[in-house]
Amino acid sequence: MRNSIRIGAVAAASALVLAACGSAPEEETSAEASDDSTMEAAESIDFKACMVSDAGGFDDASFNESAYNGIERAGAELGVEVAEAESTAESDYGPNLEAQVAAGCDLIITVGFLLGDATAEAAAANPDVNFAIVDFGYEEPIENVKPMFFETDEAAFLAGYASAGASQTGTLGTFGGINIPTVSIFMDGFLAGANKYNEDMGGDVSVLGWDGTDGSFTGDFDDQTKGQNTAQGFLDQGADVVMPVAGPVGLGAASAVQSAGDAWLVGVDSDWTESAPEYADIVLTSVLKNISNAVFDTIEQAAGEGFTNEPYVGTLENEGVGIADFPEGVVPEDVVSALDGLREGIIAGEIEPSTAG
Repeated sequence: MRNSIRIGAVAAASALVLAACGSAPEEETSAEASDDSTMEAAESIDFKACMVSDAGGFDDASFNESAYNGIERAGAELGVEVAEAESTAESDYGPNLEAQVAAGCDLIITVGFLLGDATAEAAAANPDVNFAIVDFGYEEPIENVKPMFFETDEAAFLAGYASAGASQTGTLGTFGGINIPTVSIFMDGFLAGANKYNEDMGGDVSVLGWDGTDGSFTGDFDDQTKGQNTAQGFLDQGADVVMPVAGPVGLGAASAVQSAGDAWLVGVDSDWTESAPEYADIVLTSVLKNISNAVFDTIEQAAGEGFTNEPYVGTLENEGVGIADFPEGVVPEDVVSALDGLREGIIAGEIEPSTAG
């Protein structure tokens, strides 16, 4: 039930997103885009998987980059032909999709909530082409579009609980890029986890930036200065752990946290010790949305068994979401020990990982 409610919320919010038009960047094939010698080449098969990023681009150290890694892995391991089109603005979405259709793609994966309307329009105009979209769903399922969802509040709950235990000031902070369900779900899980820590441990940890209904948002996923300023505002109020949910804007927050010298950052989407190694020394943990696995699995199914529009839902149980390791000795041992039980409780449905519960 919880998942169906979320899907409805995402679909309802899609009306806020407008697809525009503009010039499309050149496509980049897997042979041009990747020289990773660790990938073993597979025998080629007659299937072309393509991808369109949102305006954050494929080097956002976040969900676009994770999706890109998934399609590149599919090209190397499955032997499918792959191509990517990187968007730099919303006006690129429509043209990029049209270019991928014209290029003969069998499956086109779009990355992010903001591509919801453009993907639906392309799917309606090209019923013989299959699509998949990360972090979006439609009130009425579309026959040739597969949604990919992630219950990121489940993992963010664990991160919030651990952050509350690690905090020396008793104040945490979180903010988003744009107030859309796929962003606020992280923030809500983080708050719920901190609240659970207070309940279990008799703490009094507060969370700046999200109250369960509304909070702090920079208004975009591009301006790192906004992220730096928002994080600095939290630090000035005593926060010593900050979780930005804002794509590249989060890198600005990381800069502020690193400069503070006595605070921690919680990354999102990917393990920031790997995707943003310049900030590895201040990363407490990361809320992992294993988009790369979802993209790979979706391509593998479409190229093998055949396409289905049945939604992919990433959870703690199927390891579609999770949290990264903590630095040694930063999170108290009793808190680390409690996380296993909390994880099992969430999987069993005994713990609600959001403030709605």
